[in-house]
Amino acid sequence: MNKGKGAENGARLVDAIVAGIQDVKGKDIVHLDLRAVPNTVCDHFVICHGDSDTQVEAIANSVEKTTRERVGEKPWHVEGRQRAEWVLLDYVNVVVHIFYRDRRSHYAIEELWGDAISQRFDNVA
Repeated sequence: MNKGKGAENGARLVDAIVAGIQDVKGKDIVHLDLRAVPNTVCDHFVICHGDSDTQVEAIANSVEKTTRERVGEKPWHVEGRQRAEWVLLDYVNVVVHIFYRDRRSHYAIEELWGDAISQRFDNVA
């Protein structure tokens, strides 16, 4: 992503993703800005979790709907829908990780990318 207009589009996409997560009460939403970290596969990670496989699926559906409506984006690739323990939505420069609660602590992505700039979002009631 180029840092000019592309950075603005990345920010709009991250905002839409966070809104989609908040719409269905996704938990512990974290945005990792990876642009200053060398050798990363994308510019941003958005991470959250749900308390059931049904909620994980609902979060993924909400993110897809919200990004399509707000910024006209669809994920390039989706993984993990069948088991709904870790759903990954790949928007190329932004990757969304939606975990079932215990899977999130097991993989600890935030710790793996601890040198990224981290931003937490409140859950919307």
